[in-house]
Amino acid sequence: MSSVRQEGKDQIIFVTKEDHDAPSSAELVEEDPNDPYEERGLILPSGEINWNCPCLGGMASGPCGTEFKEAFSCFHYSKEEVKGSECLEQFRAMQECMQRYPELYPQEDDKAQQEQSSETDQNSKDSASEETANSTSASEQDSDTTQPNTEGSGKS
Repeated sequence: MSSVRQEGKDQIIFVTKEDHDAPSSAELVEEDPNDPYEERGLILPSGEINWNCPCLGGMASGPCGTEFKEAFSCFHYSKEEVKGSECLEQFRAMQECMQRYPELYPQEDDKAQQEQSSETDQNSKDSASEETANSTSASEQDSDTTQPNTEGSGKS
């Protein structure tokens, strides 16, 4: 016989071999294709694009949403041998729009440059801190150094 234990928010169920031998009594609920709150993927069962899919990262609703939808739709519905080859103009329009909003759509080169400059800034700060610490240590060592005792060291 199975046992159930609650640990915080988790419910732990231990089952026996006999529990697994019995057929499942779980009932599957038929999905409602018209349920507006049902999670769907990028492509709806009808074959249409789900513009609300979180996988699009909000691209369909930003300032370049129209251009994105046109380019993505063209590519999705493309029948060409090289899929999307007839969509160059739509993708060019989308790219030009994105370039007008660099703060919202940073390009990969911009991201890499920003990361490198922030790393360089951090390395400079680390080096400056290290130099300050080293110069402080050196001056502390100088002040801690005792003068040699010269009394009685002279030979007669």
